[in-house]
Amino acid sequence: MRPRLWVLVLAAVFAALQLANVTGRDTPDTKNYLAYALSLSGEGKRETATATIDYVCASRAERVRRDQSVHVVHFHRPDPTDRVAAECRAQEWRVVGPQLAAGRTGGHTLPYLPDRFMRIFEARPGYPLLLVPFVAVFGVTWGLWAAGVAVACAGGVLVFLILRTLSVPAPLALGGQALYYALPCGTTAMRPMTEGLLMALTLAAVWGCALVLRAGRTRAGLALVAGSLAALFTVKHSQALFLGVCLAAAGALIALRRRGRGGPPARDVLVLGAVGLAGAVGTLVAARLLHYPSVSDSVQDLLTDHFARPERERPWPEFWQLQGNFWLEWLRRQAWQPLLVAALGAGAWGALRRGGAAGGFLVAAACTGILTQAGHPDINIWGERLIVLAWLLPVVGVPLLLEPVVRGGRVPLPAQGPADRVRTAG
Repeated sequence: MRPRLWVLVLAAVFAALQLANVTGRDTPDTKNYLAYALSLSGEGKRETATATIDYVCASRAERVRRDQSVHVVHFHRPDPTDRVAAECRAQEWRVVGPQLAAGRTGGHTLPYLPDRFMRIFEARPGYPLLLVPFVAVFGVTWGLWAAGVAVACAGGVLVFLILRTLSVPAPLALGGQALYYALPCGTTAMRPMTEGLLMALTLAAVWGCALVLRAGRTRAGLALVAGSLAALFTVKHSQALFLGVCLAAAGALIALRRRGRGGPPARDVLVLGAVGLAGAVGTLVAARLLHYPSVSDSVQDLLTDHFARPERERPWPEFWQLQGNFWLEWLRRQAWQPLLVAALGAGAWGALRRGGAAGGFLVAAACTGILTQAGHPDINIWGERLIVLAWLLPVVGVPLLLEPVVRGGRVPLPAQGPADRVRTAG
């Protein structure tokens, strides 16, 4: 079969496997995004609350039922679904009901926590906008599932496109797509949260860099990078800032390296860096004009357990102390289970050894996962989802590293684009 058909086959297989878990994927953030999407659909506050709470409680009941069915002591007990769902609905309404009755009906989300915390989600319309058509057509449960499948499959397809643009053979490019689905990228992308869309848009920006540097499609590539940064701003403006800064830094470092080696001017690299810098500056300006939550708000949110406790008078010393403690513990856990560190090492080797200048921008994009985690040094956040963007490095870098094996052991030079041509001595 043609490679393009295999891309669709892999995506279809992944989608079919996700039928095993249509419910039970939600996290505490899911209810905020779902309520936002229902509000954008025109639902009233009471109807939004009902649909959101029903979804959350059905998911919770399903997880309890599954856990009980394999519990070595409790598996023979009656089905707990109805009881757990009823208890959950009562608990959720005890929180939301009085707030709605008291008039807290502003914004698109539900009044679960203080307004200052809910403003964080109000500043993220991109993912709820994506959910609107899916929820409208398929309903809440299947709509969230279908949106997750679409976003996750799109991420895998973008991995394939990046690798093919970097002249990687089709079998390895398909392997990269499969890695995206099999590694935590695919699992996290299927969660009804922003991370899947963040990864897809970040991969789109990396593809734009590859188009500029390898395919010579400068206008299309730059438009893709700029569009991805703009879209990221609507989904999670901190990710747009991080990606813009990282792309700008990568452009500067690659240009300096080429200049030090006496190579030709890296104009395309500098233009990509300039687009990243413009995206970062534009993010800061737009966030300020729109009165989005600031870095100080984020730190206070972290240290006060979502503003449930009094604000810290001197938050930054505490934040940096927590930062140090977090990374020490993170490294200890990685030494125990070093899969991520090993994968990052292999991915970085492949990207920098085989990817040329485009590989440098791939490393920069993956660094946004490290920055996102550093901004939220909370070891208890589910599944290391904040650092998941770092997995994009092995997903693309490992197939690049394996390319010589597929080509029969020969190690050809990377396909040279305008920014990869280096003057050689004759």
